[in-house]
Amino acid sequence: MPNHTADLPIIATDAAAQGRGRLRSGRPPRPGSWSELFSPGHLPAALVLAGGVALYATNVYVTAALLPSAVDEFGGAQYFAWAATVFLTASVISSMLVTRTVARSGAARAYVGAFAVFALGTLINMLAPSMELLLVGRTVQGLGGGLLAGLGYAVIRTALPERLWTRAAGLVSAMWGVGNLLGPALGGLFAQIGLWRGAFATMALLALVLAWVSRNAVPGGAEQTGEVPSVPVLSLALLASTAAAFSVASVLPRGASTVACLAAAVLLLFAFVLRERFGATTVLPKLTYRRGNALKWVYLALGLLSAGAMTEAFIPLFGQELAGLPPLLAGFLGASLSVGWTAAQLCSVNIESQRGRNAVMLLGPAILAAGLFGYAALVTPEAGAWLVVAWAAVLFAAGSGIGMAFPHLSVAAMRSTDDPVEGGKAAAGVSTTQLIANAVSSSVVGMLVVAGGPTAAGSAQTMAVGIGIVAVLGAACALQAIRGRATR
Repeated sequence: MPNHTADLPIIATDAAAQGRGRLRSGRPPRPGSWSELFSPGHLPAALVLAGGVALYATNVYVTAALLPSAVDEFGGAQYFAWAATVFLTASVISSMLVTRTVARSGAARAYVGAFAVFALGTLINMLAPSMELLLVGRTVQGLGGGLLAGLGYAVIRTALPERLWTRAAGLVSAMWGVGNLLGPALGGLFAQIGLWRGAFATMALLALVLAWVSRNAVPGGAEQTGEVPSVPVLSLALLASTAAAFSVASVLPRGASTVACLAAAVLLLFAFVLRERFGATTVLPKLTYRRGNALKWVYLALGLLSAGAMTEAFIPLFGQELAGLPPLLAGFLGASLSVGWTAAQLCSVNIESQRGRNAVMLLGPAILAAGLFGYAALVTPEAGAWLVVAWAAVLFAAGSGIGMAFPHLSVAAMRSTDDPVEGGKAAAGVSTTQLIANAVSSSVVGMLVVAGGPTAAGSAQTMAVGIGIVAVLGAACALQAIRGRATR
């Protein structure tokens, strides 16, 4: 099989290449237009695909903004950090069941169920009289949210023609940036007027509306792919435990307990990979673990690219401590990364040439790294207005790196096989990879911030340089994905 490295198109396979576990270069169809994606025939599907991910992403930041008000009302400050941990762990678990849910029930029923479960958890949060019950609601929300996040990528293959996959992937992925912008604003607004429960009511209503729309917007019947594979219980348990261990490590007091928790997480992740490689049923496609197949590099590039977004949680804090910004302006500074992510993503999907697509998959992580290194270089105590503007510019550039590469890497995963069952796993694996990466990288970011102390400037620089190095590794993985080679 020829080895195209100079101008390798987005990854695809044929039956023979799949059987050998090798990827071939295949020219994808000329992409459709935005007007076609938003035409009456495709708009309902696009709304549901994007709306589910937007609801998930917005919810993360809405809840973070509302929790202080909830704690003021009924206490439970000791459980504050667990609100994110239980949500993320539940999300990872349900995201790994996306393929089987669609195969058994069809995309429409899967979406209706996911929106309904999410709405139920949100209503529990709205009515919660205590932090303990709010944690129950967050867990239920996570179960529905993980399905929504995974369905947003998995259903693209069946809900839309292939020529629209790249634009749809860009739209869905852009919703993470939109959620990062909308969530704090919505949560802050309701908290400011003293109606924090109203934010949950609004989100529950949106979920129910989208559940109604999804009944006819996406394919209704269960996929005819033969016998539905059994659930890989051990793999699910290992990966969920890995996510939980990394999440717990991020909330433990720094010290021996953190090191022990991280060591346990790494061992659990290693056990998951071994189980996946040799197990009869798997979470990720079998071809992920085949020698010579590039899908593993696609997933690694996506995961390492996602880590860059986790720095956004600390940027507003550094803006307040280093430049004396008020909370609102500090929030806008933190949003610079999301704005860059969203803007670049919606532009990147217009690239039609194979060489151009390969270039942005490689340049995206590199630009993310350059932006973070630039931020680290510009950090200084008592920063003035112009330096804050420079921070915003380099953070915008860093976010642009994520946005330009993410949709093309996502579609590379979707096109990694023509087998419908494995293809569904490959598409759903994009979301699972992202959620796991968020759990791991949020813990890593937290530890980098602590390691850079005791000054805010040292913490900001250590965080930016550390995650910048992670982004460089992402560029290396993207290069391997483009070359279509695995470690031999």
